[in-house]
Amino acid sequence: MLVIWGRRTSSNVQALMWLVGELGLPYERHDVGHRYGGNDTPSFLAMNPNGLVPVIRDGDEPPLWETGAILRHLASRYAEPSFWPKHEYARAIVDQWAEWSKNHIAMEFTGPIFWRVVRTAPSKRDSNAISTAIARFDRSLDIAEAQLAQRRFLVSDDFTLADIQFGHVLFRYYDINIVRKERPALDRYFEDLQERPAFREHVVVSYEELRALD
Repeated sequence: MLVIWGRRTSSNVQALMWLVGELGLPYERHDVGHRYGGNDTPSFLAMNPNGLVPVIRDGDEPPLWETGAILRHLASRYAEPSFWPKHEYARAIVDQWAEWSKNHIAMEFTGPIFWRVVRTAPSKRDSNAISTAIARFDRSLDIAEAQLAQRRFLVSDDFTLADIQFGHVLFRYYDINIVRKERPALDRYFEDLQERPAFREHVVVSYEELRALD
């Protein structure tokens, strides 16, 4: 059984839990971080000296942290080849888009947009900074739109690890109050993701506890 430390409102934990759900792995999860605390205790810091979530323990293995490393570990150990290919080059293509999703989707959205729109009090929001961040994010989403116009999922017609890293951001992207360009392929993709039970359970999660008020 997996033991997982991390609150379910963390976007990184959501990516992890979505994968756990897709793979049907048994787990025990503990709410840690943000209002739940617990990530600055000696016992937690002994597992992850950075004090960040998620952290997992897979059986008798040592604790593992950093979301991307955790996802690759679970995919390598438990997933089918269509999700995480055995062939090295095919796997590298999936990993390329997973890394792109982390660096150009999650990082360009979570801090620059989501934090400024949701986790910043209305009176303190910088509308110019938000607009600039959205324009930059749009350029990355344009790349995704071009990909998704030619295939069902981000890499191919198979659901892969890249879709976990990319798709877990989309619930909040579509839910928050910002201007969005028309992207029919991305819209179709998001609708498909919402049909996946593990996505609905672990990603379509209220973030009201994160919202900053004046």
